[in-house]
Amino acid sequence: MKTFTLEQIAQVTGGMLSKAKDVAITNIAPPLLADENTLALALGEDEIANLSNTKAKAALVPLGVNIEGFTTIEVERPRLAMMQLITMFYEAPHVNSGVHPSATVHPTAKLGENVSLGPNVVIAENAVVGDNTKILANGYIGNNAIIGKNCFFHPGVNIGDRVQVGDDCILHHGVSLGADGFSFVTENPNNIEQARQDGEIKEGNANQVIFKIPSIGSVIIGKNVEIGANTTIDRGTIENTIVGDNTKIDNLVMIGHNCRIGKGCMIVSQVGIAGSSVIGDRVVIAGQVGIADHINIGNDCILAAQAGVSKSFPEKSIVIGSPAVPRKEFIKQLKLMKDASELVTKFKKYEPLLKTFLEEHDIEG
Repeated sequence: MKTFTLEQIAQVTGGMLSKAKDVAITNIAPPLLADENTLALALGEDEIANLSNTKAKAALVPLGVNIEGFTTIEVERPRLAMMQLITMFYEAPHVNSGVHPSATVHPTAKLGENVSLGPNVVIAENAVVGDNTKILANGYIGNNAIIGKNCFFHPGVNIGDRVQVGDDCILHHGVSLGADGFSFVTENPNNIEQARQDGEIKEGNANQVIFKIPSIGSVIIGKNVEIGANTTIDRGTIENTIVGDNTKIDNLVMIGHNCRIGKGCMIVSQVGIAGSSVIGDRVVIAGQVGIADHINIGNDCILAAQAGVSKSFPEKSIVIGSPAVPRKEFIKQLKLMKDASELVTKFKKYEPLLKTFLEEHDIEG
């Protein structure tokens, strides 16, 4: 069990310690779930109020919150301090040392120093795995793939042929990098092509054979990228699909072929980005956003949850809705809808008077 003094915690978080009692801290928790040896995390107003009912003897609180007779560590950025605390108490997944006997490493593959391979891991022909990288059970590294240094791959990660992953990357359970893109063509123009060109679907199209367009590009992942469980990133058709340095991608995200994702982006769960879209640096894409193909999103944009993005937006845009529009325009639309609702209510109120007037003057409504 990890145990820390209040002084150690204050030093790590850069907090100001106001000590009423000396407590050995073995855990962190919200106030109502904390015991005497737990540091209560009172990061917001509700949690601060709950300190009156906690069993904890010490709490992490925002700067300026001082409770008389109670030990507190005041911090300027509570959420950042929480991350530092969780890192202190975090127990990393168990990793076997070296190459597990059931792992398969092709003779032409190259493993760096201190590489760990779990049970049933497969390293294919001419693949390269950098120093200190750990690949847990049932992982697959394809032919000619290059994996950087200090990476951590959770169980069931699949890396396709020629994919490149930079240093210090974390890939969670079931990540798939380098599957073929969803790219097909018919011999003659199909309904989708007609709809795009003419705005309508014409009758009389016979069933056609759908030809697969192979993907000969690959996927390149930058440094310090984290990719969540069961996220898939497809290889490019000809050029590579790219994810920039320091980008963080949540679980269940789909990134299509030929996409280019910038540096420092945050992409939340269930986002779908269709092929050949370009996302700038430091873009935040909230949950369940859908982005059509060949869309360009500028640097520092925020795409709100469930936005349906069917056109490009310049840098520093905040967009919301489906179809997505700038936030100010969306608010204007909401106001118009509210005004329209009020007009309908007023109309219904006076509708009997209008009907009587029309009847008295023999006017057709």
